[in-house]
Amino acid sequence: MTPRLTDIWVYLSTTPLLGLTVTLLVYQGAYWIYKRANFNPLLNPVPTSVAVLVVILTVTNTSYQTYFDGAQFVHFLLGPATVALAVPLYPQLGKLRRAVIPVIGALLAGGVVAAGSAVGIAWLLGASDTTLLSIAPKSVTAPIAMGISEKIGGLPSLTAVLVMVTGVIGVISAKYVLNFLKIGDHAVRGFSIGLAAHGMGIARAFQVSEEAGAFAGVAMALTALASSILFPLLLWLFTP
Repeated sequence: MTPRLTDIWVYLSTTPLLGLTVTLLVYQGAYWIYKRANFNPLLNPVPTSVAVLVVILTVTNTSYQTYFDGAQFVHFLLGPATVALAVPLYPQLGKLRRAVIPVIGALLAGGVVAAGSAVGIAWLLGASDTTLLSIAPKSVTAPIAMGISEKIGGLPSLTAVLVMVTGVIGVISAKYVLNFLKIGDHAVRGFSIGLAAHGMGIARAFQVSEEAGAFAGVAMALTALASSILFPLLLWLFTP
């Protein structure tokens, strides 16, 4: 290292900024690979970054709390980034108003199938009650899904992993499923992937078109809102 780089490393290693710096560099590298691979869903930069960061933390024997002290700034920006999705949605308001009934129907059907199928399969395989409660919100965006999981008695850490796996599977399979069903409308395609694959789905939808990305954002937001209200309510109603 040159003296200048050494000084920078010494400074970063003694401050929480190290976690933030490593996160940004790793994600930038993962996105470069993703772009070079022509946006192959199997190389989505989110799981790739997570895998690399896990290796780095393990090799350097760094605790998650130490890492998160710096990386929490990225975590904080999830809120503003979600709110910012309203910007591309604004030009689509007219189309959204005309499709209110189909949107509500798709939201209810998608939410019930996503949660019900996952919980049902896990229950048949003998999963514990805690695991079932952790699986239920797996189709909701990560920060809200973890909050719901904690509220209803699940394990937020397990929910976070399941959310990521759901997103990756959704992004990989969405194109082929929608093409098989001969669905070409970008609004419908976007809403479907946003409902099934939350944030990763939105990122993928925006690569298709702004319209698809806007409706993916609507799906993610509505799913999160409905889930945060209905999951605790249903648990209260059906718990003896």
